[in-house]
Amino acid sequence: MPANLTPQYLEAEERFKQARTSEEKVAALEQMLSTLPKHKGTEKMQADIRRRLAKLRGEKQKKGGPKHAAPVHLVEREGAGQVALVGPPNAGKSALVARLTHATPLVADYPFTTRVPQPGMMPFENIQIQLVDLPPLHPDFPEAWLPQTIRNADAMALVVNLGDAGVLDQLTETLALLEQGKLRVGEITGELPRGFFRKPALLIGNQCDRPGAQENFAVLEELSGERFPRRIAVSAATGENLEALRRALFDLLGVVRVYTKQPGKKADLTAPYVLPRGATVRDVAARVHKDIAAHLKFARLWGGTRFDGQRVEREHVLDDQDVIELHA
Repeated sequence: MPANLTPQYLEAEERFKQARTSEEKVAALEQMLSTLPKHKGTEKMQADIRRRLAKLRGEKQKKGGPKHAAPVHLVEREGAGQVALVGPPNAGKSALVARLTHATPLVADYPFTTRVPQPGMMPFENIQIQLVDLPPLHPDFPEAWLPQTIRNADAMALVVNLGDAGVLDQLTETLALLEQGKLRVGEITGELPRGFFRKPALLIGNQCDRPGAQENFAVLEELSGERFPRRIAVSAATGENLEALRRALFDLLGVVRVYTKQPGKKADLTAPYVLPRGATVRDVAARVHKDIAAHLKFARLWGGTRFDGQRVEREHVLDDQDVIELHA
C-alpha cells in the first residue's frame, strides 16, 4: 500500500467495500479518487479507480440508466486541504470567504446568492487552504449534488448566524438536512449507518458583532458544545477573530507541515510538504522521491527533539514544522 493515504481516503475505501448499489460504489470511488494523494507512487491506484468508475458507469447505462446524470459540482482540490462552508441562508458564508481569500463571491443581504460552489484560497502562514462556499441548505430548495460535494471535501465548516435568536434552530435544521444527505458531522460516537459519511467539522458563529450574538453563542456552547468542541465566534463584517479562524481551519484539517534540507544547507521554509497528522519520516521520503524512500536509512531532525540534528528512524512520527534531513 502506498504511504501517506489520507484518513478521508481510507474512510471512502471502507465505504466502497460496504457499498451494495452502483450509486453507492460510484460515490465512494469518486471520493477515493479526489482524496488520493497525487504523486508517482499512486499513479497505478489512480488509474485503477478511474477504470472501476468507467466500468460502473458503463454498466449503469447498459441497464437503461439515464444518459444525462444530474449535475455534479466537484471542486478540484488545491493547497493544503479543502474545507466546505455549509450553513443556512444568510449565515454569511460568502462574506467569510470574501474576507479570508482573494475570491469575490456575490455577497448580499438576501438569501440564495450562491448557486454553485465558489472556491477561494485562504493564506495561512506559509501555505494555502482552499475554502469552498456552497449554496445554503434549506428544505424548500434542495440541491441533489450538494452532499457529494461536501463528501469530496477534507472537512466542513458549519456556519450559523449569531445575530438570529433562532440560532439553535438554524443548527438543528442544518444537521437534519445533512443527515438526509447521509452526512454525520461533529463528535458523534457509534457505528455509522450503511452509506453514511462522517466529516470533521468546525462550528462557526458568524456576525458576533450583532446585538445578542454573545448570548446566542453561549446557548450554542451549552447545548451543542459536546458535539462541536471545535467552535468559534467571528465577524466577517468587522474582522473579529478571523486570524484565530485561520488557525482553527488549519487545525481542523489534521495535517502537519514538514520541511526538508540537504546536509550543510538551510531548509527552505517557504514550501513545506503537507501530510496527514501522524505521518512519518518514511512518508516524507516517499513524497520527495520513491527511490529515496526505498533506500532510506535514517533522518536527522530539527524540531521537537532533545537537540538539533538528532538522528531519528524511518518510522519516527513528525510534528508540525519539523525540519528533516534524509539519509539514504
